Amino acid sequence: MDRISPHQWASTTDLQPSASQEFISLADIAGFLRRYFGTIIACVAAAVLVAWFHNLTTDPAFTASTQILIEPKLPQHLQEGGEVNLSLDTAQVESQIAVMQSEKIAVMVLDQLKLVDDPKFNRPQVPILVERIRKIKAILVEAFELQKSAWLTSLWEFSGLDVPETPVMLTDYQKSRRTMLIFRQGLDIRRVGVSYAINISFTSLDPEGAARIANATADAFVREQIETKAEAAREGGAWLEKRLRQLRTQMNRAMAKAQEFRSRHDYSVGEEGEAEDGANTVPTLEELEVTAETYQKMYESFLQAYTNSVSQQSYPVADARVITAATAPLQPSAPRPKLMLAFAAVSGFILGIGVSLARHTLDWTVRSPRHIRENLGVECVGELPAISRRRASGHVDEVARYPHSRYSQSLRKARTEISLAETNHPIKFLGLTAVSNDSSKSSVASNLATLYAMSGLKTLVIDADVWRPAMTKRLLGPSGALDKPFQDPVWLNIVCAPGRSFDLLPSSVVQAKNLLAPRNMEAFLSDLAACDITPYDIVIFDLPTLASGADMLMVGSVLDGVVILAEWGKVHVETLRGLVRTLQASRTPVLGVLLTKARAKHRKA
Repeated sequence: MDRISPHQWASTTDLQPSASQEFISLADIAGFLRRYFGTIIACVAAAVLVAWFHNLTTDPAFTASTQILIEPKLPQHLQEGGEVNLSLDTAQVESQIAVMQSEKIAVMVLDQLKLVDDPKFNRPQVPILVERIRKIKAILVEAFELQKSAWLTSLWEFSGLDVPETPVMLTDYQKSRRTMLIFRQGLDIRRVGVSYAINISFTSLDPEGAARIANATADAFVREQIETKAEAAREGGAWLEKRLRQLRTQMNRAMAKAQEFRSRHDYSVGEEGEAEDGANTVPTLEELEVTAETYQKMYESFLQAYTNSVSQQSYPVADARVITAATAPLQPSAPRPKLMLAFAAVSGFILGIGVSLARHTLDWTVRSPRHIRENLGVECVGELPAISRRRASGHVDEVARYPHSRYSQSLRKARTEISLAETNHPIKFLGLTAVSNDSSKSSVASNLATLYAMSGLKTLVIDADVWRPAMTKRLLGPSGALDKPFQDPVWLNIVCAPGRSFDLLPSSVVQAKNLLAPRNMEAFLSDLAACDITPYDIVIFDLPTLASGADMLMVGSVLDGVVILAEWGKVHVETLRGLVRTLQASRTPVLGVLLTKARAKHRKA
């Protein structure tokens, strides 16, 4: 039974995320913001542009405020002693606010100021989109002095936004309801803290009109209270007057009976009127006098109440008074450009974060070493940054031309990770493969071979990608053919790469000798080890990609290890998982994944 190496044990345990892998560090947050910086900036710019458009096309609105104070107390003529104040609870104060917001008060204000027929008041405060675009047109025309420009007029007419509006005929009822709606939308009534003071505010496009309507609303509320009390007093007085007439008639009748009884001088207890059962059916003088006095007292009491009611009708007193009159505001209350822009910037930033999180959640491309370990169960041996397009000629020999570049340093670290990979035997035959043919696999193989050669190791590169021999064409010309015919054994076809410090076996030889078959490749490697030439310390295989076919990767089973190249942010996790499973099915040892064209260096978790 084969011995299980520690590296194989590690690849199994990596499938279960640890606590450190679950932790999101500041570096991860910084990388997230750096990655989606364009999305966040675009959302912020869009939100600020919308806010700027809103501020530019919205007419300034003015808010005027007045305050009234509710003072519940008994009328002075109903107070027996000193002034008695009545307290109001929250429900009673809210009831007064509801009265101020009622349509009765609104109708009184509309009738007083004749707002139904006021076109300036009935104009909507929030313009529709067409009106906003027209305002933008007017601003542009004024700014660039293009009032007589034919092309601007034609463009505007073509857009269909310059069509004159047809006035809509409304009935009187519709006009009144529209005015009522505008009035109630602009009215705002709030209680001032826990006091009995009520703040009445009205917002309008006209500062003078806003103050006038706010004061009219307060006056209408006071007037409504007075009228309500006067009406109640009139109704009470009418009822008291009717009741007084009834009591006066009953009092006069009772006094007449008592007077008539006295005129007969019969002051006896009334034995003759006593019935057989002992009940007295004829009233006595005392009873008649008591009845007359009772009716007289009732009459006097109702007469006093009637007198008070009449006096209240003469001077009714309201329970509210205006303590602060509204004046025309000097500064508009809306819109607030700075606040709107700040709110738009914050909203755009939050929207950008949300969109970025949605994109991040739906994005299943490989972007970090931790992502590779958690989803594939293999290690990430390194991250290679993209090479500048200005140095396109250095793609295959970047490490030789620019040994101190980020790419060269990253590839050196990746080479170290590959060398430290724990396998059953030292890595001598190393393969490189990828998912698609548009990867930078050949350039990475060339630069990696250059690194091994620069460190003093004799290096051989076998271009086994017979369907896309990019390395052979770059080093030997577009044809990729040798200057001499094929020789046997195969190792005699190895040539020195022009301008490079490593040797090359062209793809044409690999295809002609069918070296992609595992048996043929194994025989070639045995012959190579037994030949008279100096043995190679490292042999790098530029293997076919998964797009060339899974059967083309069977040759990986004779190698010591294979490194998969995956382009950052482009290769899907499921596609990469399929390549890993294909290699594992052919018993190919997978050393790890090498990220190419990485935008940011990630912390190794």
